[in-house]
Amino acid sequence: MDIFAKIKEIKYKPFLCRKLNTFNIKNLENALSKDATFILDINGKDRMAVSWWVSAKRTRSYPYVRVYDSLGYSGKRISIIPIFKDEGEGGDRDFLQWDTISLMSLLGIYVIIAYYDHAIASPRFRNKITNQRFNIDYIKSNIKNLLSYHSDALHWNLSQIDRIGDIGQKAIEAYNKISKKVGIEMHSKSSAQEKINNLKKNKVLFMKSSRILAERAQRREIITRQPRENLDGMKASLTIRNYLGGYYFFTVDEFRKDKLNIYIIEGKHTHNNNLPSLGDIKDGLLKMILFTNLEEIKVNGKKFTHIPILKLTTVPDFKLKSQVERLRLLRQEAETNGFKILINNKFLF
Repeated sequence: MDIFAKIKEIKYKPFLCRKLNTFNIKNLENALSKDATFILDINGKDRMAVSWWVSAKRTRSYPYVRVYDSLGYSGKRISIIPIFKDEGEGGDRDFLQWDTISLMSLLGIYVIIAYYDHAIASPRFRNKITNQRFNIDYIKSNIKNLLSYHSDALHWNLSQIDRIGDIGQKAIEAYNKISKKVGIEMHSKSSAQEKINNLKKNKVLFMKSSRILAERAQRREIITRQPRENLDGMKASLTIRNYLGGYYFFTVDEFRKDKLNIYIIEGKHTHNNNLPSLGDIKDGLLKMILFTNLEEIKVNGKKFTHIPILKLTTVPDFKLKSQVERLRLLRQEAETNGFKILINNKFLF
């Protein structure tokens, strides 16, 4: 089943953002080693909420949770994302895709496309590196540029894309040095170089190739069941178009419809006598931010009213009273933003 929709703007008020620690920009490296999301004090007067992605791939390491926690901050919000992450020949290599940048723009997040320039050999896995760290001076330079930048996140992020080839080249050179230092081979340098060369030549090509990869991933996910899912209905593809013609490709965990309504369900599951983890819940809430702002929803060319649902499933004897405060905030977030919470097939309200 294929769902198509549009988004013109994002209106949403989060309630489950954690309290963020504050770090001085002089201690940025320390902050990145301690917190996934934090407040950065630039000069005693200017501050920003900072989140950072471990990998460029949005399905690894809960990047949506990190971004969600920054949304409670009323000032400028930035997210640091590596252009690509190479874990060594024995690990994965993930490249940044255009749809990630596009999604952050939609959420009003200023992206700093960065690169790793430090790592050590993994003590646990052969031919892998670990403890990767960003080039801090490069990030600080971008943050200082953001201080005097007064346009919106979209325009900043587009300017980052204009420099993506040069950033990618810095990443390739940095991984070459890491490889020599730790004695571990990285993935094919020639394939990485070819990809970066294409980025340098043509920004439109980057957007197009990213879109093709995103569509393929969307199709794969439709036929895949995840251990954090306990679902009853069918999966569906959800393609969202923004006001600039950009596209976002998602998979709806569970899809149902009647004559007038479609039910777009994001599912999170746990085998414990507890709610799914807070990380899983926040990951689902970021999807609710998108789903509650959908307009002009069509299935097979027919318009529908949509009802977003966050579905949480646990063991059958789970008692709602066991997590009163979290459930209170969840309910408040759902009521305020216009979606429903379903726990073990019973609506929270």
